[in-house]
Amino acid sequence: MTNQFETSQHMHDGPVTPSMNHGGHELFDVHEVLNAAVGALNQSMLLRPHVKDPELLDILDRQYRFMLDEYNITVECFKSGKDPSHPTQRYQMQENSDFVYGMKEKAPSKPIQSTAEITDEIVSGFLLGAVKEGATGKTAASLEVCNPVVRRVLADSIPNCIEMAYELSIYQNKHHYYQVPQLNSQDMNMLLNSYAPSQGQPSMPKNLQ
Repeated sequence: MTNQFETSQHMHDGPVTPSMNHGGHELFDVHEVLNAAVGALNQSMLLRPHVKDPELLDILDRQYRFMLDEYNITVECFKSGKDPSHPTQRYQMQENSDFVYGMKEKAPSKPIQSTAEITDEIVSGFLLGAVKEGATGKTAASLEVCNPVVRRVLADSIPNCIEMAYELSIYQNKHHYYQVPQLNSQDMNMLLNSYAPSQGQPSMPKNLQ
């Protein structure tokens, strides 16, 4: 029986070179990922002068440098089909993971009328939205990628997007920009205890063929 991989590799007059080892869906999806990354980096650059809190400025700068490096190695392996010059690094947030639960009354949000109204809440919200978009886009793209190197680079980047989003959400929560409601203890316990681990070895159904 002819190997399906070998057949696909030789459909176009010989073996496919690493730089051409990409499917159609892959090209479109990775293009979207890279376009979103450029947008996120540009947005950070545009918003940076409006940041007032040194802590938020530190988060923005650290995440910008990290995202720029990930963008560069993704472009590198996407164009060559080979391992980039260095592996995907691991982003580690510097915030603690303590959330403040509960809701406090605050003024309703509304569109600003001028750039003079840009606040740290608005900036951190934009940054959070960008890394969430990155996590979603890279997850979808990695499921369509044929090239094993590009797939691995995208997949390894997803936890970093999650870590950056978590860091920003904690920052927002600490300043009451992002509030987290909780259920009452009775409802919470009911949901926490609504599943139990499976005990013993399952009896698998027999194959009928």
